[in-house]
Amino acid sequence: MSTTIRDIAAADLERVIELDRRLTGKPRRNYHEKRLAAVTAEPASFVTLTAADGPVLKGYAYAHILDGEFGGAGPVGVLDTIGIDPDQRGQGLGRKLLAALEEALKKRGVKELVSQADWTEHGITRFFQSAGFELAPRLVLERTTDNVSDFEAPLAQQVRDSDEVDLSDPSGDDYAALSRDRVPVRSLTEADYPFIVSVDRKVTRRDRSTYYTRKIAEVTKESGVRVSLVAEIDNLFAGFVMARTEYGEFGRAQTTAVLDTIGVDPAYARHSVGRAMMSQLLTNLSSLGVEKVQTQLAWDSFDLMGFLARCGFKPSQRLIFQRRLG
Repeated sequence: MSTTIRDIAAADLERVIELDRRLTGKPRRNYHEKRLAAVTAEPASFVTLTAADGPVLKGYAYAHILDGEFGGAGPVGVLDTIGIDPDQRGQGLGRKLLAALEEALKKRGVKELVSQADWTEHGITRFFQSAGFELAPRLVLERTTDNVSDFEAPLAQQVRDSDEVDLSDPSGDDYAALSRDRVPVRSLTEADYPFIVSVDRKVTRRDRSTYYTRKIAEVTKESGVRVSLVAEIDNLFAGFVMARTEYGEFGRAQTTAVLDTIGVDPAYARHSVGRAMMSQLLTNLSSLGVEKVQTQLAWDSFDLMGFLARCGFKPSQRLIFQRRLG
């Protein structure tokens, strides 16, 4: 029988899990089960392919589509995982899977494919190089969740920026004296949708209501753990932070939180709302056993980078790769 590239079906789950275990040395059942459930619930947002010879799976690839995360202005395909059976390597299966995945993404209006890898993962970085990827002009920042004492920078080192700290619009918050204990922070709910869209529109001058409809559904219904937060001052909406927990994307072996957006209403730009939410987010993640939080930003988002640095973020060992489609 010849090898064919096709969509992954529910009946393939156990074989995908076993192949992944052979490749990574770790069982990641939860990751694969969550991905299959997400594909079933929202098929237009995912591409999952396998290279199969009858019942024998020789490789697989997962990708999803982002539209608005990290400040993006259009749909972007994200290659989460690609794996080939070690016994089947050297036959071009990785390139065939990638080509089929790119065709599926282009049919959905995606013009760019991105992925991540640790710089020491030479096998996958060589694959990206040979497949025409290049380094993206973006940085991955990260920090652990076990200690927020590094938030307490001296006031002289703190820089007052403008209206919002938002991963879609690098600006800032005034991080002076207020802490999360003085800025009430609670879990984000679906009812917060109009306030989130309003804050985002004030700063970005863009209508991203469709993006936030999807994101709020993701963080309130689909995410394994609900970690997104809202800050209030005098019972009025003051800001929000949207994050999600992931396990398995880009070969991660630990549960990692991904920070998508943090925004502050311009009316509260000098009340340390951003720092209060970030501090509470890290505290909550630590209590849940999540060891690390990551985010990404454009290389020249200097104000945003300064805010994240004051919150204890540092450059990750991960690189972002990109490839134009079509």
